[in-house]
Amino acid sequence: MRHPPGGYQVARIGEDPEAFEAFYREHVQAVLRYATRRSRDPHAAADLVAEVFLAAISAAVGYREELGSPIAWLHGIARNVAAAEDRRAARSWAAEGRIAGRRLLDGDDIARLEERIDAERDCRALLARMAALPAGQRAVLELVAVDGLTVAEAATVLGINQVAARVRLHRARRSLRDAPETTAPEFAQLLSSPMEAR
Repeated sequence: MRHPPGGYQVARIGEDPEAFEAFYREHVQAVLRYATRRSRDPHAAADLVAEVFLAAISAAVGYREELGSPIAWLHGIARNVAAAEDRRAARSWAAEGRIAGRRLLDGDDIARLEERIDAERDCRALLARMAALPAGQRAVLELVAVDGLTVAEAATVLGINQVAARVRLHRARRSLRDAPETTAPEFAQLLSSPMEAR
């Protein structure tokens, strides 16, 4: 079995601290970008990152390389964790886990996460425009243009075939091109299609 770039086996991150540390270091920035785009405060972002890696540890024994790359697998976990958190937040915004997460952050952590969230503001504006797209189109566009996955990896995360993923991506980009807001330069990456060939 070939190993990912970090040299660890993903399936071992739940039982091998060194494998987990290598996995965490390689992917934490991608998960943090995902979390800060979806969070309005540093505590929620930190909680989401922690929950994603805890879920990855629990799911690691079931990881199979032939079903997708480690980053695609981790994005799938992140989407599931974020969706579960959204459901919990809808039932009770003052969940005990959020309070516990706040106690783990010091002033420097909060300042860094606030800077990160501010830096992601433009991205959140783009995501707000994307919210008008049908869910399937939005999901593929976000995974490819925002999270940097290939079309094949996005298809794996979403459990659809690559042809369906390419069609959804094309339709999403066409819808955004037709909107007047897409003259802003921030839309350039969303509307470009270098990843579609992959």
